[in-house]
Amino acid sequence: MKLTPELLFLTLAASATALMWLPYTLARMLKWGVPAALANPDTAQRPDPVWARRAKLAHANAIENLAVFAPLVLVAAAIGASTPGTVLAAKVYLGARLLHYLVYAAGIPLVRTLAFLAGFGATLVFAAAILGHAA
Repeated sequence: MKLTPELLFLTLAASATALMWLPYTLARMLKWGVPAALANPDTAQRPDPVWARRAKLAHANAIENLAVFAPLVLVAAAIGASTPGTVLAAKVYLGARLLHYLVYAAGIPLVRTLAFLAGFGATLVFAAAILGHAA
């Protein structure tokens, strides 16, 4: 299988998701100190900064959405269902998930929701492309 644009953007989205733990973990290290941050977390005793808690939630949301998006991109690549729409959807997904993480951590709810919906829409484009290809 060759590296299609969709697979490239999936790789970038998965890589970004894999790195999303860094900011909130570094914040914990700065606030608690490295030994306490590396121990079992006791967030009741040492709460994380509010933005870091939101970043952690955004990271969890990114993982949940990637678990749905990634298999659809892989199936589309396997059956050769690449279209200009799927290429655009892969780009939109990456941008939407990065924006979602940033605005979630920053506490901007309306933009967060719009970014989530854009990523969800991109996921639906892949489902439709696969189902259309099968018809």
